[in-house]
Parts: sequence; C-alpha cells; structure tokens
Amino acid sequence: MIQRRKVIIGTLGVAAAATAAGCSSRSKAGSDGAATTNWVEPVAESATEPSAAPVTLTVTPAHGTKEVSPVKPITVAASNGTLKSVTVTSGKSKISGEMQSDGTWQSTEELDYSKTYKVVATTSDSTGTTAAHTSSFATIKPDSLARVTFQANGLASLKTGGTYGAGQPVIVAFSRSVNKKAAEQAIEITTSPSVQGKFYWADDKTVHWRPAKYWAKGTTVKVKVNALGVKLGKGVYGAKNSSTHFTIGRQLIALADTRTHMTKVYIDGKLVRSMKSSFGKGGGTTGAQGQKVSFWTAGGPHIVLSKERKHSMSSASYGVTDPKDPNYYVSPDIEYCTRISYSGEFLHAAPWNGELGRANRSHGCVNLSTDDAKWVYNTFILGDIVDVKHSPRELEIWNGLGDWTVPFDKYGA
Repeated sequence: MIQRRKVIIGTLGVAAAATAAGCSSRSKAGSDGAATTNWVEPVAESATEPSAAPVTLTVTPAHGTKEVSPVKPITVAASNGTLKSVTVTSGKSKISGEMQSDGTWQSTEELDYSKTYKVVATTSDSTGTTAAHTSSFATIKPDSLARVTFQANGLASLKTGGTYGAGQPVIVAFSRSVNKKAAEQAIEITTSPSVQGKFYWADDKTVHWRPAKYWAKGTTVKVKVNALGVKLGKGVYGAKNSSTHFTIGRQLIALADTRTHMTKVYIDGKLVRSMKSSFGKGGGTTGAQGQKVSFWTAGGPHIVLSKERKHSMSSASYGVTDPKDPNYYVSPDIEYCTRISYSGEFLHAAPWNGELGRANRSHGCVNLSTDDAKWVYNTFILGDIVDVKHSPRELEIWNGLGDWTVPFDKYGA
C-alpha cells in the first residue's frame, strides 16, 4: 500500500508539472490499467509591441484663430516626441523660420494682413514613428492702412542719413488720420546725447517732436515708427514699420534785428558774419479775398525750409492782385532765395533796395546785398535758425516750422 501510494502521487506530480508548463493532455487507461498521457506541443505566447506615448503638438497661434497680428511670431513645440520639420505657407508664399536651441520652431519674418496661413509640422515619437500635423489661422483684416513718411518740412522730405540744422524737428506724417495717442506710442525717438522732447500735432495726420532747446552740434537722431499690426484708429492699422535717422551739423543761428537793420550769423556760438538788412515795412492791406495782409516780417525763430537759386515773387501770392494797388508787384528771377516761412518770407538778394542797414522797406522778406544773399544761400542748410527780433507780429506755429516760437512747457498743449 505504501509503494502504490507513492506511484499515484508521482503521477499526479507529473500531471501537475505538465499543467504548469502550459500543455494540454488527455489521459486513458493502458492495457495494464495504468494511466497514460498524450503530449501536445506547447504554443509560444505572442509578443506584445511596447506602446509609445502620444506626441503633443502646440502651435501658436492656435488652429482657427482669427485677427492675428502680423508681427506675432509663429511658434511650434512638441512634447513626448521630436519636432522634425515645420512649413508655413499662404498660397504660394512661404514663411521663413528656424529651429531653436530648445527644439521648438519659430518664424523669422513678419506676416501680411488679410491672409490665411497653413502650418504643417512633422513629428516623431519615441519609437521613431512619424506623423504630420496641420493647422491654420488668419491675420487681421484692416479697413485701411496708414503709411508713414518722414518730412524735413511741408515742402521737403527728410533725407535718411542727412545733416540738418539745430532747429530741425522730427516730423512724422501718416497717410490717414490716426488716433494721436496710439500713434505717439508707436513712435520711438532715440538721440545721442539723450534729450527729452514733446509731441505737437500740426493736424490729425502730422506730428512734430522737438527737445526743450535747440539741438547740440553733432547730435544723432534715430526715429522708429513701429506701426505694423498697430491699430491707429477705427479700422486703421499701420501699413509697416518705418525708420530714419539724421545728424545735426554745426549749430547756426542768425539773429535778424528789425531795429538795427542787421542780421548777425553765429556758428557754434561764434559770430561769423554781419549783414546789412532791410525788413518788412509794416502796416498792411486787404487781399482780393478779404484776407488781412501784413507787411511786417514775422517775429520769432524761423527755420530754413528750402533754397532756390532764383525765385519769381509776386504780391498775388498773398492776395494783392490789382496792378493799380501801390502794394502790387511782380519780381521775376529774384536771386539767392532762402525760404523761412510758408507764407513767402525769404532771405534774398535785393540790389534795388538802397536802405539796407538803414530802414525797413520790404513787403516782409529779409532783403540782403547780393554778396550776402549768395553767402547765405551757400552756407545755410535746412533746419538752420533765423530768429527775427523786435517785430510786432509773431510767427504762427503753422507758418513754416514755428515750433520754436512756443515755450517748451506749452508745446503740444
């Protein structure tokens, strides 16, 4: 009994081992009555592929976003994977961009208004499997665009890199009426040496900026208008960013005294020329359209606006058109004309005026000898200062560049 029990236990042990090995079996009795086992070849377990974490892609601006600023950079970043490539297009146009050191991608150029941009990014996950991701967004659609130009004055554009006189204000002109506060915030002015300044709006399109005192010799002035993507008014956006720069040359100031009938020119504080002069004779008349006409040379700081080798002058330019009027005149080809106001004040040659240095006989201009007028024409530059003293009439701020006729604390108020 003991021996037989051991056999049964042993048989059960083999069966248990077979079961544990994962085999299936069928038992039947042999001829001697002993149990026998039919073996079936084990089937290997199927291999399971390791799973990869899904790649998360972040595109800014997000898919479907509208009214995107054209200066807003496009950025693409991938997590749980690698960003392989990015392509941004709008129609046939392709936007440039670069991979960054942190593995993200960023656009490197500005966008356009009223465009839809398509972003296609390729990523790979931890197993090397690649996938393409597509999104799109749209930029702002302005009703109108305001363009920027830089002026030396109302008669001349500012020349980038040019040299101007110590009275030259910064002048930014917009092609459309703009919100003044928004426009001022878009304007960046940097000077060396550094000075503080103020804005003055000549109208709703044109803004001036000047420091408290005349510019120092050699000052550099840099102007940027960061207008792209900026709302400058109702439905009005800046067309693009603009910039310019100019330098202040030697500081030339001419003091023109209506009482002494002399004009003295100082360069960097040193008197370099004294010129006998004749100023406006005073009084006035009424023009053909009923306008009041003054024959005083306007008092206060004037700024040189332009120079003309010859200029035809006529009283009709300010309203005196009747040839029978004693104030009527036509003077063609006046020589060496340096303009200092929009209303027609010039320093010019007046060889017919026998009262130079003695009396005021002009209709408002500064009469000089031909030699002196030629010297002024050859020496003065745009932005130089002609300060007329002791005149009962003041230069209006709008009549040329009358910016310096207003005290700084009231400038732009």
